[in-house]
Amino acid sequence: MSTERLAAHLLVDRYGDFLLTDAIRPAPDVPVVPRQGFRLDVYRDRQAGIVVPVLAAQVSREKLFDIFLALLAPLGEMVDVVLETSHDSDNDQHQDLLREQIDRAVLESHLCDFESLLLNDGCTGVAVISNAGPMEVQFDEHKLLVVYAEDLEPFERILWQNGIDRDDEMKLITEGNHLHSTEPQHRELFDQLGYRLGVGEPAEIVPG
Repeated sequence: MSTERLAAHLLVDRYGDFLLTDAIRPAPDVPVVPRQGFRLDVYRDRQAGIVVPVLAAQVSREKLFDIFLALLAPLGEMVDVVLETSHDSDNDQHQDLLREQIDRAVLESHLCDFESLLLNDGCTGVAVISNAGPMEVQFDEHKLLVVYAEDLEPFERILWQNGIDRDDEMKLITEGNHLHSTEPQHRELFDQLGYRLGVGEPAEIVPG
């Protein structure tokens, strides 16, 4: 593909009614065409003997951030937060930085201040982990919303209430070749968000 055609492809942010953020694009070669919906699956870690129900949602840009915040409500009042960064990575590796014990309302206020970063930087992700039980909501680098919980019904209800339908045949953008995008200022903004949240040592979270 010529440079001109690739540049034109990267400018395409609408697939039917589905709007992408600036963070990610399907690759030009036989891409997964993104569409809105959510599907249910199971995460298995055979070595650790872990089996956890998982929900993955693709949400159009105009609803994405608000629905992410809505999905945090079932986690309870106190949460842990992990910031994910691949800004300095050459091989698709990322680093996870942990802040424990933060009031969810305070966290949401900070995240709102960095909404543009979270939506549009393909090297930034965030995971919010409940202190009340084994529940986690990820807003990952691909701008997918991923929920791990024994009981997914409260999260499904939030999606239904916001017009997001279940579609277990839906392909995620991560299941095809895709391109991440970032800007020089995004790394600085990520550092500012980390400072605001007081993130500390690298942490391990459930893989997305």
